[in-house]
Amino acid sequence: MSALHNNFVPVKKATTGAVITRGVFGGSASGTMDYITIQTIGNSASFGTLSAARDYPAACADAARGIFAGGWGSGLIIDYITISTTGNAISFGSLDQPRRYPCGFADATRGMIAADNSDVGGEEINYITIQTLGDATRFGDMTTNSGTRSACTDATRGCMFGGGYVAVNIIDYVTIQTLGNATDFGDLTRLRYQGGACADATRGLMGGGWDGGTRVNIIDYITIQTLGNALDFGDLTVIVNGGVGACADATRGVFAGGFSGSNINVISYVTIQTLGNAADFGDLTAGKNGLGGLAGS
Repeated sequence: MSALHNNFVPVKKATTGAVITRGVFGGSASGTMDYITIQTIGNSASFGTLSAARDYPAACADAARGIFAGGWGSGLIIDYITISTTGNAISFGSLDQPRRYPCGFADATRGMIAADNSDVGGEEINYITIQTLGDATRFGDMTTNSGTRSACTDATRGCMFGGGYVAVNIIDYVTIQTLGNATDFGDLTRLRYQGGACADATRGLMGGGWDGGTRVNIIDYITIQTLGNALDFGDLTVIVNGGVGACADATRGVFAGGFSGSNINVISYVTIQTLGNAADFGDLTAGKNGLGGLAGS
């Protein structure tokens, strides 16, 4: 599951001059979207609905526009929203092929949708220009065809974690403005798939997932510009997999929803530069799994 891919978007400025950042979680069988203000603890509110109900869409954003692409049920569709408003998603274009468990990430202009080319492998990466409506274009390939559901980015580099439908410990990366295949970054602390990922300007996190036998509440972290293996950050408030939505602003990472025996409505958060366990943020409008999460860049 997400964007920094969870990227961060300055929706407006408060009278103090502090940036107020909105995060949006979209997907689930209902196709609904929820939103939060990342620096304000509390429950989410309804944002609108995707153009077609689907689980596990990729999500990414620039400073103003959010993208939800692919997903189980309508794997070709690319939708967009204006993050600072509420309302239903609008058609943006199409992916090159159906993608059931893709991940998304973005820099200030380009959105990336990676992995899960339907049932025939998950190695392909597409890209779009977020402010220009149209179909996605081929960017390159990932290092394996295990798919991926979790990705994050700083200003230039996108990192993709684990698998989409099989547990692996692989971390790949690309330079977003340079077409080509992904390169090996390092390994997660544990085999995982279907967690959620987010980042601030330097550090990327992956939380939750399924290790092939059990759900986990592990949060790993990397320094995005430094190749190497992930390290332990702390734990989420719940053991969860199944499409955790994640997003971040400049300081705080937020993880929402997923599956823990049943769909959950839990939202938890961490301070990205401070190692430790997550704390309770609030609740989604309903228990949901199969979420993508985004904020702006």
